[in-house]
Amino acid sequence: MTMSNDNQNTRVIVGMSGGVDSSVTALLLKQQGYDVIGIFMKNWDDTDEFGHCTAEDDAEDVRRVCEQLDIPYYTVNFEKEYFDKVFSYFLDEYKSGRTPNPDVMCNREIKFGEFLNKALDLGADYVATGHYARLIQEDGTYKLLRGVDNNKDQTYFLNALNQEQLSRAMFPIGHLPKPEVRRIAEEAGLYTAKKKDSTGVCFIGERNFKEFLSGYLPAKSGDMVDIESGEIKGRHDGLMYYTLGQRQGLGIGGSGNGQPWFVADKDLEKNILYVVQGDKHPSMYSTGLIATGVNWIAGNDHVPNAPYHCTAKFRYRQPDQGVTLTWREDGTVHVKFDQEQKAITPGQAVVFYDGDVCLGGGTIDIVEKVAAAAGSPA
Repeated sequence: MTMSNDNQNTRVIVGMSGGVDSSVTALLLKQQGYDVIGIFMKNWDDTDEFGHCTAEDDAEDVRRVCEQLDIPYYTVNFEKEYFDKVFSYFLDEYKSGRTPNPDVMCNREIKFGEFLNKALDLGADYVATGHYARLIQEDGTYKLLRGVDNNKDQTYFLNALNQEQLSRAMFPIGHLPKPEVRRIAEEAGLYTAKKKDSTGVCFIGERNFKEFLSGYLPAKSGDMVDIESGEIKGRHDGLMYYTLGQRQGLGIGGSGNGQPWFVADKDLEKNILYVVQGDKHPSMYSTGLIATGVNWIAGNDHVPNAPYHCTAKFRYRQPDQGVTLTWREDGTVHVKFDQEQKAITPGQAVVFYDGDVCLGGGTIDIVEKVAAAAGSPA
């Protein structure tokens, strides 16, 4: 990142969640002499049945940290924008029988969309977040690199960002391992130093996922069918509640060969959930996929010639897998796997890498299965 030598004239607005990562982000920038402002984004009304709102607790933690650091802080409300641009997408994908990744959309549309625009209105030169990622600039192009802590690297969720967004971004903790971030917070006496990391989808929180989703989408039960024999094994509660490769919550005993049952496929038209015994069945594996909405971080002018070999992740924290990319005339990308992959899930992100550089990514649309057994919709 190219910076002014005089950091005090460079305004950086930090997206603060009330967690330790964004707290240390603000601390480091303050120590480096930047003009730092903290902003808490309220993206969801998560008031529970007892009238308690965890966002209020988080906002209070932001206030305490900003007062410790002696920096100004504000709260901005993006609930409408979040609902329109992220949550509506989330519901539409589940309605279509897919399993979406709202974090990717939130980063593109809210944190580096609405929030970035608000920060620029407030005179910011940059926005900073507590993401575990790094940025470098080479030959006028911003490159997004993995965070040095492989267990915390968040480039998977940042794959949809473009050059304009990255030119205004800072990731001050991307070069640090998580334990070091905790240590810095504790040494500085930050109020959030020992606060537990948040997990899961922000708008669901600690609630039961099935109960939450049923409040927005009507569930339609149907048959649970053995993909091998076509035999009905039970009933499902609604296709939207299941994801490919899922084992828990099927309610089928280990009959037959005694192995556990897994979700192998969904047929939205017939409302059938296909299951298979054992996770080694060919119906669980695929040789490639078609990705839509592919974003190439370096820009369309830097898209390499096909076929292009790189690595990819199909889910967060998965080890990199070798793939070959081919661009298709309709704007989609064909991704051929070096080795067969298990439980590739439509709606999830496929993210491409060249070493530590995150090249971009897209949404998994069509999965090319190894085999379609008797009873399969394919």
